[in-house]
Amino acid sequence: MHPYLGWLGMMRLGLVQMALGALVVLTTSTLNRVMVVELAFPAMLPGALVALHYAVQCLRPRWGYGADIGRRRTSWIIGGMAVLALGGVGAALSVALMGVSPGWGIAAATIAFTLIGIGVGAAGTNLLALLAVRVAPERRPAAATIAWLMMIAGIAVTAGISGGLLDPFSPARLVAVSTGVAGIAMLLVIVGVLGIEGRAPAQSRAAEERPQKAPFKEAIGEIWREPKARQFTVFVFASMLAYSAQDLILEPFAGLVFGMTPGESTSLAGVQHGGVFLGMALVGVLATAWGKGRPEVLRAWTVGGCLASTAALLGLAAAGLVGPAWPLKPTVFALGVANGAFAVAAIGSMMALASSGRAKREGTRMGLWGAAQAIAFGLGGFLGTVAVDAARLVFTDTGEAYAAVFALEGGVFLLSALLAARMGRRMDTRPPALATPIAGE
Repeated sequence: MHPYLGWLGMMRLGLVQMALGALVVLTTSTLNRVMVVELAFPAMLPGALVALHYAVQCLRPRWGYGADIGRRRTSWIIGGMAVLALGGVGAALSVALMGVSPGWGIAAATIAFTLIGIGVGAAGTNLLALLAVRVAPERRPAAATIAWLMMIAGIAVTAGISGGLLDPFSPARLVAVSTGVAGIAMLLVIVGVLGIEGRAPAQSRAAEERPQKAPFKEAIGEIWREPKARQFTVFVFASMLAYSAQDLILEPFAGLVFGMTPGESTSLAGVQHGGVFLGMALVGVLATAWGKGRPEVLRAWTVGGCLASTAALLGLAAAGLVGPAWPLKPTVFALGVANGAFAVAAIGSMMALASSGRAKREGTRMGLWGAAQAIAFGLGGFLGTVAVDAARLVFTDTGEAYAAVFALEGGVFLLSALLAARMGRRMDTRPPALATPIAGE
């Protein structure tokens, strides 16, 4: 039987998250800016491409199911990251092509962003499933914190270094930087996962093959009939919808209501991410050291993070009504802390729930929740902007319009807190029998 992963093992798998963040930030941030600013395409084009990469991730349950059948996740993680790297380089090439032939460039970008969605879904789903079965229950909050903080680090380092390397900008330089990031990311992935899964267990083959032979439709149907899995899917969708809805409206709000310059409003993102970092670290340490990763402790942190997010969004609503006299940066920082706390606790709960229920279908369950998250993220940003436009037709004052939208988002987080409080009160999240932690990890 496989031993639990120790700290070094969790750090190694965190390298995969770091690589994933590094590749995704180039496609969703850098290429977005190049298409709109340097190539003067409408913002709708990168928006549609990013939405496409989220839409493709609706197939996450199928990729998780594929790994469940084979009982091996390393090949899915490496393969998924290779597809993501190929898509990232292809996206850079397609953007360069847009400057010469817009039609062919857009067609190539459509293929590239489809590959990006496939790669993120296949690798991300099976990475979380591997963490779910190989991390001891008491260390799940810490594992979630390590993985996500390393992803944030990958985003920050890549954005900083690639930003410097891209000046002075040229399409050839963009392709070169993207290719370099893809190569480094693949190296990190190989270092992270090679040999960490160990050999397939030789126990009870007959018992393991029964769930494997179930068709995908039957497997996903059985999981959906599990009350815990179904309730958690609804919670993930609602909470991630609220989480992402403010992404595209916070900076315009700061500019229109508080009179901030583009540089000042952009700095708000740094303030918010600093809060997210603190919230994740806080829950990771406290839930591991004192909570021992118990389901009821993770649920309490999840509910608390959602309620705190509600309070912070109501603070932003008050900022819209009060105006420049309101302490905006502390409010945004508080929102980041609350979001980070709820996210880590929810991911820890996800790891626990993935190993519960009928059969060993951790990947399929992770895929179901990953698909719910992807759909929520794809809808959240769009619906947030639509809500602001609609509110500005109703309210004559811009601040009041934004206040109404922030209050609505707070209401969705409050609903998420109620869902989290109700679900899984009698969860059986005991993992498969494993040995003691690997010495030295």
